[in-house]
Amino acid sequence: MNQVKNRLQSLGLLDRTFAIATDEELTSLIDSLDEEHLDALADLIEADDTVDTAAVRSALASGRLDGTMEGVAMVLTDACLADCIEQLGDNADHPSSEDLREVLPGLIERHGLAANRIMLASTVAGEAPAAAIIRDLLKNDELVALPPAESKSVIPPPTSGDDRDEAEREALRERRREAKARKQAEAKARREQAARAKRR
Repeated sequence: MNQVKNRLQSLGLLDRTFAIATDEELTSLIDSLDEEHLDALADLIEADDTVDTAAVRSALASGRLDGTMEGVAMVLTDACLADCIEQLGDNADHPSSEDLREVLPGLIERHGLAANRIMLASTVAGEAPAAAIIRDLLKNDELVALPPAESKSVIPPPTSGDDRDEAEREALRERRREAKARKQAEAKARREQAARAKRR
């Protein structure tokens, strides 16, 4: 039960970083994506045409528990994470609070506060070795601490008026799961490649 509770708390933390990000900050993150990342984001949120802040927020609202939110976070902050790994150098796998506090000002300057908060919360949700340290930073650090949380569940409310039958919904969920797994694997491979590159 504790594992489930920790998982929901981690997702709640990630959800808060998206909630406090302004539309302008999210738009800036979307606009900074290259074509490959933009395609990945479009797949994740199942956007038929334009990938914009409204489409991202809509996907996040219904995808808090199925991996959509984590996938969107990884795609939007991939460049920020790669920069963070590079700046941490040999300490990237197990950074201390001091290591992270040392690199955060530069990361915020280059990528923005919203990207850094989302990136940090994403690593907590991904159960990184430094998750406890990063969670503490998001609660207490003067640069990246999140404002006090409203009482809110990460479990989306039931929707009404959906005329698709259960088989169609399940097929859609399966396609989403496959797309997310693929994108997460690609993002992990990119992170590992960046980590290997810095060790050379």
